[in-house]
Amino acid sequence: MSESLRKVLLGTLIGAFVVGFAWHAASERAKHAPVGLGPPASVSKQAGQNPGPVAVAAGKPGGSAIPVVVVAATVERLQVEIEALGTARANESVDITSKVSNLVTAVRFAEGQQVRKGEVLVELDGEQARADLAVADAALKESASQYKRSRELYDTKVLSDAQIEQIEATFSANQARVAAARSRLNDTVIRAPFSGRVGLRRVSVGSLIAPGAVITTLDDTSTIKLDFSVPETVVAAMKSGLSVEATSVAYPGRVFSGTVASVDSRVDPNTRSVVVRAALPNSDGLLKPGMFLTVRLSRGDADALVIPEESLLLEQGDVFVFVAQDGKVARRKIQTGQRRVGSVQVVAGLRPGELVVTEGTQKLRDGASVSIVEGTAERNDDVVTAKGNAQQ
Repeated sequence: MSESLRKVLLGTLIGAFVVGFAWHAASERAKHAPVGLGPPASVSKQAGQNPGPVAVAAGKPGGSAIPVVVVAATVERLQVEIEALGTARANESVDITSKVSNLVTAVRFAEGQQVRKGEVLVELDGEQARADLAVADAALKESASQYKRSRELYDTKVLSDAQIEQIEATFSANQARVAAARSRLNDTVIRAPFSGRVGLRRVSVGSLIAPGAVITTLDDTSTIKLDFSVPETVVAAMKSGLSVEATSVAYPGRVFSGTVASVDSRVDPNTRSVVVRAALPNSDGLLKPGMFLTVRLSRGDADALVIPEESLLLEQGDVFVFVAQDGKVARRKIQTGQRRVGSVQVVAGLRPGELVVTEGTQKLRDGASVSIVEGTAERNDDVVTAKGNAQQ
């Protein structure tokens, strides 16, 4: 074979190899190309093709409306109730203490005992007090006798006015000393200031107690005072004699009935609430001071603006709803009142007939465009009723 023929065959083989390699590389690139990636816009236009649709994020200016479900705020007749948490307090409560520093000589009560007013609870060492009273009483008797004789001499003009006045002053001073000594003796006997039940004993016979040291406690629990707070929006309804019902976790199923006794004269400027005190009869002694009770008060029937509970949005202690109007929504702060299953009373921030969003709130923002997929409105004076109108 000639040299020129070999060169031609070699060139042909190299060319075929290059073409095959290029074809293989193009095939591999096509396999790994992103799906749906079309030709450049210029190529499409040249080929006479129309460009594909452009997606716009929902809810943004110029985008499509967000589908939502709305329900109208309606006025209903409700049994208005107020629920609060309160603390039980004794009708009368005191710490039994001593006025003087002295030794305990006798303890006359048992822990948990019911005692009567004036009953002796503790006796202290009274020897020194009785001795002081005896000395003062003797001085009083002497001055009384002298005063009697001086009056007779004064009537006969034997004593002057100054002398009789000095004798009278001594007599009065001795009377005061006797009263003071008797008071100190009385302080050695500690009595119950009112009828009630004593608590735990904190002293023993022979103990040296100081003034103000607690010996025991005494509580009159025949009536329990229940203090609880209510918001200032219902202060006008809080009146003496209003019936209340209280429950405790300590007595499941048991309801304690009572009445409102008084309402505090001041509203707390921080919590905007007022303290109400109710009186609960407690003849069986089940309720104890310090217990935590749930209180319910009924204010009777009243017209109330009601919306579904699922429309509420909670944020940092405030309550909001989205109100739909003219194809847009507005985020509005409201004040709620009584709750019941599935619905809640609106006290302020909403008017009857306004449409609140119940479904689709997660995608909404203030001023977003919406389309109502349920809830066409039928207006009837002040009330708007929502009915189903699903879009296909």
